[in-house]
Amino acid sequence: MTDHSPAQSPHFEWQYLDLMRRIWEQGDERIDRTGVGTRAIFGTQLRFDLSDGRIPLLTTKRVFWKAAVREMLWFLTGDTNIRPLLEQGVTIWSDWPLAKYRKATGEDIGQEEFEARIVADEAFAKKWGDLGPVYGKQWVDWPTYQYGPDGKYTRGPGINQVAEVVESLRSNPGSRRHIIEGWNVAELDRMALPPCHKTYQFHVAGNRLSCILYQRSCDVALGLPFNLVGATILTRMIAAQTGYEPGELVWMGGDTHLYLNHAHLVAEQLSRTPSGEPRLHLLRQPPSIFDYRIEDFEVRDYAPQGVIRAPVAV
Repeated sequence: MTDHSPAQSPHFEWQYLDLMRRIWEQGDERIDRTGVGTRAIFGTQLRFDLSDGRIPLLTTKRVFWKAAVREMLWFLTGDTNIRPLLEQGVTIWSDWPLAKYRKATGEDIGQEEFEARIVADEAFAKKWGDLGPVYGKQWVDWPTYQYGPDGKYTRGPGINQVAEVVESLRSNPGSRRHIIEGWNVAELDRMALPPCHKTYQFHVAGNRLSCILYQRSCDVALGLPFNLVGATILTRMIAAQTGYEPGELVWMGGDTHLYLNHAHLVAEQLSRTPSGEPRLHLLRQPPSIFDYRIEDFEVRDYAPQGVIRAPVAV
């Protein structure tokens, strides 16, 4: 791992680049679920200061932060269909339902055509655009079941974990139970993809709210830059709604990997030097965390280097 002393290279992004380099040079190489192959290490941590509007938005390549914000706002609706995302031009979830459609029908449809049909045809979207009970469904409508006098279980009211965390931060900030959990074991087989960024825990120290995100599986090249933005957005919204200043984002990875077909991305990104310090501004505080809109978010002083494209492993 490259040494960057504070006097020479204090930029927040060096820890991300050092993690990328460590995985590529020292990671265990193996065949993964997708068949593409990865190099991976297990058990990693990154820490980012979120005070004064700071956001860990990578500068060594362009990260489309608005797409990450739109995804996070979509999670908070509890929706599991990609149609609302596609209507906003966000295509990051298209690969999984597209692969399912191709396998089921045998039709070699292109991604853009598939996405256009999802947007144009509500019935088609309902059948082929749903991802199952992923992320937001678990966050705001975790299923419960009630035992009846006839000895059978019936569906009970869903649990809104996000609302409960907001309330617990207001009423009992010292609690160690400020957790949003996505890993519902009973419903994993119904999900297009089991949750990767699975557990968020919040912590209050003084007037600062910090977040730990535990990610069981992490695509460092394509996924992690989005995940860091999403976790920052969620932390900032919750902090605003509960009256705290943003503290620190602590990211923890389980299987932390780079795909073997991302070699060109890794080489190019590691050749670049981070610069600048973008700032995230929330322009409005709505009545609840579920009322934010994309127009409420603004990133300033973001001057990234060019996009580096690479395929998504499905």
